[in-house]
Amino acid sequence: MKPRGSFKIANRGRLLDGLIDPLTRSEARSHRIVQSIREQIVDGGPGQRLRIRQVFRAPREIFRLELELPELGYQRTTLLDRDALEELLTADEVRNLVEASPLDG
Repeated sequence: MKPRGSFKIANRGRLLDGLIDPLTRSEARSHRIVQSIREQIVDGGPGQRLRIRQVFRAPREIFRLELELPELGYQRTTLLDRDALEELLTADEVRNLVEASPLDG
């Protein structure tokens, strides 16, 4: 039996997240979400379906991204603002897939 208080704390770096500016934390989270979506799109394979449509114009442009991977029985729906969508489209593989599928607006 371990003595009290001698355990390792998992994700020690995350303990300091509360000290970081909320705006910086939000930007980092948005970047991780965009990276995750980009990886899923690139690794998705030929059977995937990607659909992007604009759902709001004002007061801020919001886009709905739907990624469907039928071979896995998986669908991901994410709302993105214009900046996050443009960041996602910086990858050539993602841009080519979006250009190949219809873009609803």
